[in-house]
Order: sequence, then C-alpha cells, then structure tokens
Amino acid sequence: MWAYTVGFTVLPHVGGFLGWFLNRKEIPAWYEKLKKPSWCPSRKMFPVAWTVLYTGMGYASYLVWSDLGGCSSKAIVPLGLYGAQLALNWAWPPFFFGAQNLNMALIDILCLDGLAIGTLCSWYRINRVAALLLVPYLGWLAMATCLTIRIWRDNPEQKAGKRE
Repeated sequence: MWAYTVGFTVLPHVGGFLGWFLNRKEIPAWYEKLKKPSWCPSRKMFPVAWTVLYTGMGYASYLVWSDLGGCSSKAIVPLGLYGAQLALNWAWPPFFFGAQNLNMALIDILCLDGLAIGTLCSWYRINRVAALLLVPYLGWLAMATCLTIRIWRDNPEQKAGKRE
C-alpha cells in the first residue's frame, strides 16, 4: 500500500518539475523584466512553496482515493475535479513563461481557482483531513491569482504572448 501513497504524493511534483524544467530559461530572462507589485514573493520562495503544496495535495488525493476504495464510480467526480485542476496547474507555467501569454495564463488560473475550490468542497464530505490539506494550496493560489492579475494589468504589451 505504501507504493500508492508514494505514487499519489509524487504525482503533482511531476508536472511541476516539467513545467519548471521546460521554462527555466525564460524565467530569469523574461520574468525579471516584467513590472511586478512590491508584494511579489522572491523567486526563491516558489520552489519551496510548491514542494510543500504539491506534497500536501498529492497525499490528500491518496487519502480520498483510499477512502473511496480506489478508482470506483464514487471517485469519478472528486478525483476528476482534482485531475482537472492539476492539469490547469501544470498548464500555467507554459502559458505564462513559455508562451509569455498573460491572457492565457490569467484565464488558466481563474479556471484553476474554480476547480480547486470544487475539489476541496467535494473532498470535504469524503475526508476532512484531505480537504484541510488543500487549504494552504488555495491560499497560495489566491496570492498567485492576484499576482497574475496585477502582472496582466501592469504589462499590457505582454498580454498576447511572444511576438515573432
């Protein structure tokens, strides 16, 4: 059973790592030139925060999966919401850093917010610990959404993405 625990806990890190790896060259070159608010966290904070958040949400997904008896019909909605929000989470860095498309990054994170809230609400009835493990993630998403909105607003020349 430990293999399932590890697998579910590691899964969110896979997309997070790939997003960083594929976009790592764009981060210092492009991101540093953007106008950002004074409350923007240091770049050094992001990998630490995401490591903690991905670990918590991955373990929480294991708890829900386990409580629902695996991939049963009861798991379709709660784990489907989780999978959809995770996909949008993984899509944000390629939109923001890769395509440098602030419009798509903003649309992505607003949809992500809704799915993450839906995930927490659906998990609360199944496993309250799992739902509570998502609370820090929702807090960080709220900050990231506000940051994305501010960067989108303050950098109008970057809204449509890279220009050839």
